[in-house]
Amino acid sequence: MIKKFIFFSLGFVSLLVCFSFDRVEPINTYKINYFNKLDTFESKQIQLIELIEKTNLKDSQQVELIKTKLLDVRNNLKGLDFWLRYIEPLSYKKINGPLPVEWETEVFEKFEKPYKRECAGYTLAFQYLEEDDLSKDHLINLLSQSLAATKTYYADSISNQLNTYHHFYLCNRLFILNLAAIYTTGFDCPVKENIIPELLTMLNQVGETYQSFNQSFPTQKLPNNYVKLYNQAIKFVAEQHTNYNEFDHYTFIKKFVNPLFGLNQELIINYKVQSRSVVDYSLNKQAQSIFSKQLYTGQSSKGVFLRVNDEQALKEINDIGKLLFYDPILSANNERSCASCHNPQQFFTDTNITSAPQFDKSKNLLRNTPSLINVPYQHLIMADGKHFTLQEQAKSVITNSLEMSANEKEVLQKVLQCKDYNQAFANLLKYTPTEKSITMEHVVSAITVYYSTFSNYSSPFDGAMNNQNELTENEKKGFNIFMGKGNCATCHFVPQFNGVKPPYIGSEFEVIGVPEDLIYTQVSDDAGRYLVHTANETLNAFRTSTVRNATHTKPYMHNGVFKSLEEVIAFYNKGGGVGFGLQVNNQTLSSDSLNLSSAEKICLLDFLESLSEKIAFQQAPEGLPKSSNKALNNRKVGGVY
Repeated sequence: MIKKFIFFSLGFVSLLVCFSFDRVEPINTYKINYFNKLDTFESKQIQLIELIEKTNLKDSQQVELIKTKLLDVRNNLKGLDFWLRYIEPLSYKKINGPLPVEWETEVFEKFEKPYKRECAGYTLAFQYLEEDDLSKDHLINLLSQSLAATKTYYADSISNQLNTYHHFYLCNRLFILNLAAIYTTGFDCPVKENIIPELLTMLNQVGETYQSFNQSFPTQKLPNNYVKLYNQAIKFVAEQHTNYNEFDHYTFIKKFVNPLFGLNQELIINYKVQSRSVVDYSLNKQAQSIFSKQLYTGQSSKGVFLRVNDEQALKEINDIGKLLFYDPILSANNERSCASCHNPQQFFTDTNITSAPQFDKSKNLLRNTPSLINVPYQHLIMADGKHFTLQEQAKSVITNSLEMSANEKEVLQKVLQCKDYNQAFANLLKYTPTEKSITMEHVVSAITVYYSTFSNYSSPFDGAMNNQNELTENEKKGFNIFMGKGNCATCHFVPQFNGVKPPYIGSEFEVIGVPEDLIYTQVSDDAGRYLVHTANETLNAFRTSTVRNATHTKPYMHNGVFKSLEEVIAFYNKGGGVGFGLQVNNQTLSSDSLNLSSAEKICLLDFLESLSEKIAFQQAPEGLPKSSNKALNNRKVGGVY
């Protein structure tokens, strides 16, 4: 998420620290290091609050002094971030929350309604100090909430985790993932000039944490090859330009961060690391690269076939799913199929129209047809996050009066009138013990199994990150712009370049001020997330989709208003809807111009092309299963419209 940030300069000196782990210290060295850092952070927060109480916030020089002290406290926070984000992520939002208010949109929403979460801490305090008519009480409240949250980390239930090594490698995994996705992008750092200095401070302080851990857990320590590579990463950052826009994200992630992740994953397996945290469940410990499609799971494409692992059975499900995807038998008039709107030859979207016609053809649908490629890596489905599962979404489309306008019972009856479908599902019943007879769940699950297979492919960018090929210089520059000056990566997170950030358990929504038309007469009248969960913050908010395959999935935005990526880049470059003069009070996108040059825009486009996945698309089936109801045997493959 992005807010409008005000920048100011601050002198910064950082020492390069490399570590060797030869000495043997008492078993409690690691835990002592944790409490020492926590004590220092707490003490500095108290001192800062006391200073603010004595400060005249109408005096600009005194305000600048407060800013300087805030940066100093943030540097102390960087040494603790390794633990705090992972061990107790909710309390962390009170310490360094990126937005004043967030709505719970994590996967737990599948089990309980979203709730309003007020954030506090040092990012918000920085932003507030740039406003007029400062309130001392409000500023102190932001920091007092952080201080109170800090005390949470002293609790035995948290600190006792440091008595064993298990949590360490899970903290480290999240730390490494955030090095790629958050710490280098300025996601929650309000001062651009401080992003790289803070990164170097963090790397050095985590190095101290590594040292104390190895001293305390010599039989489960970080090996020398990991330590050597980590020290090389510190050296690389120390030698980089402190100008955020000049930082070489590509080299940093490819040569250091991704290999460190692979080594840590091996250690998680070798040391038989056990997790006590629910935030780990979507991550796959077998994935050896951040840029592996096996890194995390957002959705179960198998649905009711969850227990099926037999390759032959999966092939049978896939084959039936493909037929159903192209079969208009799923619609009320037997003329519309999934493929009618999600053209498999066009990355499972329709690049020819702004939005598909409604079922009765009287009007077009309000929203653009989204690509189904990589949708399994989202936790909430649809632009407004309305659905929790792929199967639920499929049933919704089938029964929606504006889309396929069918009835579940009638659809199932028609499907089972086809001998091929009936026999196939009957043969698969043994794999679905919770469903004793063929149900609509079998139908939609077969469909999601089919189209989800096309999300398993990689792009040239992935190949480059995994040392399988190289990118052009323009593509590398484009990635660095995406991660840096372009501010793209603060919403489109590595590695899926969607709104799911580490530890990959939630889908983010943003308000960017998408216009109704290209002359910017008004903001799109689609309320978005507000229609699902009503709140001021959710009005006109939409789930951040992936930019993988973006060069092949026009038109863009929820309403398909932009027909080219050049138009999309121009929109962001000017500051979204607000930048174009629209009234969007809750816009989360910065309204400041990015000031991208023509050459930078070209590089950005080249990078986006490198995210085009090498997908082996299939031809449509030659025919559809025959029905005992002869009136259904004139169905056309792919439907009529």
